[in-house]
This record gives sequence, C-alpha cells and structure tokens, in this order.
Amino acid sequence: MTPSAPLRPRPFGRALCAMITPFTAGGALDREAAAAHAAALVAGGCDGLVLSGTTGESPTTSDAEKTDLLRAVREAVGPDVPLVAGVGTSDTLHTLELARRAEQAGADGLLVVTPYYSRPPQAAVEAHFRRVADAAGLPLMLYDIPGRTGTRIEPETLLRLAEHPRIVAVKDCSRDLLAATRGIAAGGLAYYSGCEELNLPLYALGGAGYVSTVANVVPGRLRAVLDAFDAGDTAGAARLNGRLAALTSLMMESGLPGTVTAKALLAAGPVREPLQPAGREASDGLRAAYEELLAAV
Repeated sequence: MTPSAPLRPRPFGRALCAMITPFTAGGALDREAAAAHAAALVAGGCDGLVLSGTTGESPTTSDAEKTDLLRAVREAVGPDVPLVAGVGTSDTLHTLELARRAEQAGADGLLVVTPYYSRPPQAAVEAHFRRVADAAGLPLMLYDIPGRTGTRIEPETLLRLAEHPRIVAVKDCSRDLLAATRGIAAGGLAYYSGCEELNLPLYALGGAGYVSTVANVVPGRLRAVLDAFDAGDTAGAARLNGRLAALTSLMMESGLPGTVTAKALLAAGPVREPLQPAGREASDGLRAAYEELLAAV
C-alpha cells in the first residue's frame, strides 16, 4: 500500500520514551540500571529518550542527579540517539542553570515545562520560554501539561513561540485536538503526544510522534502503531492501538502516577516520596494486563 504519512517535522524522531529514573533499594540514583534500561529501550524501538521529565521524577531528583543520569544514559546509548533533558522548573533562573548543565552533559534537546504553582499569565509564560531559548544552545521542546502546572500554553502563545529558531516542538498534554490541529496546520512546531490515548489520533492529524510513559514497558508495541500507520495500514494501526488500551488505562488512569505503575511492572526500584509504590492489587492487575497484551497475536 502507498504510505499515508505526510512529511512532518520530527526533530527528535517519532517514538520517544519518557524514561523512568531507576533508584537503588536505598533510594540513590542507580546509574547502572538507568544505562541498561536506556539501552533496552533503544533496542526495543525507541528513537529517542526524554530524561528527567514527570515520569523521571524530576521534582525529587537533585540537579547533580539529573546531570549524572544524562551522562550515564549518553554513555550507554552512544552519540546518535536523541536525548532530551527535562530542565523545566517554576524558577526561570534555576531552569537556565539546568539547561546549561544539560548542554554540557550531552543533551540534544531540552524539555521545558510551563512554570508551575505560580500560574503566571501568558505574557510571563512566553517570556520564560523565550529567556530559556535565548540562553540555550539546544533546541527546545515545550511541555504543555496544564493538569499538573495549572497553566496552559495558550494556542496563540504557542504560535508566537514557534517563531523562535530554537523552539522546535511541543509535548502536548492539553488534550485539545482542535487546538493541536490548528497548531500543526500553522507549521513551525512538531507536536508530540504526551497522552497515550491520543498518540494515534494526533499522529493522524500530522503530529510528529509521542513522548510516552507506557513505552518504558512496551516500546515495540507502541512503535508498531506508528509503523502500521506510516505503511498505509490505518485499520491495522487502529487494531494495534486498541490492544494497548487496557494496559494504558491501568498505567495512566488508575489513580496512580505513571511513574509508579511503570516501576511496578519493571521492578525498577523504589519511587521517591511523596510517591508511594503500587500495592499488591494494583501490581497484580498491571501484570495481568501486560501478560495479556504480550500474548495477543
């Protein structure tokens, strides 16, 4: 069949994993486990990795740990795998410092979330992103997740920010497909789905791909959906996407953060407080859904 995927900007590839940050039983950063997991994700079908994002427990890892994690993963995956480092905080000056550290440690791009808690107006949101983009030597992926930050990057603000040469992408967790459709049509930004249930819909609208927590567990299964769509097999893409629904629902919509559910499935060490590990019932349900997915033809 004739491939149906239009030409679209993909500055960091299509299939990106929002990688967990493994910790030792004592709670320290586990460099060896992080390196092994990163290598397995790339071997399993991930084009690139996003480190120190929400799934990577960035609010509870130190600046030094973020840098150490990035260096360990870079060493494990080599120079050709795009690594996007989460550097966003509620403090512009702190964000600038993290951006500088990430660039020195080998990042290919920066994930910059909307400043949270203070809920700045749109003019201040725009100024924050421009300040980081002006100071950084790397391309930026903006992170629009109003459910966590309390502040959306409004579509008009995104359009203006897209004019900046180093602002190249957005991880879209707004769950607003109409706004995303308009943003994609306007050009200038690569739209990456940050919500697994919208990976295929956003891709079909011209999105670049996804940044996925579920990819920690089944990277090849998520990538297969995009592969089928690009091959022109839209029915196959929908079928493969549907098979992921049960696991995705349990991992992302069960009331537990995706970090907790991913680590429960991977046995990747503890989470940091205030997060708590998944209980036995949740872990059993996750395992059952995971094994059912793997058994599907």
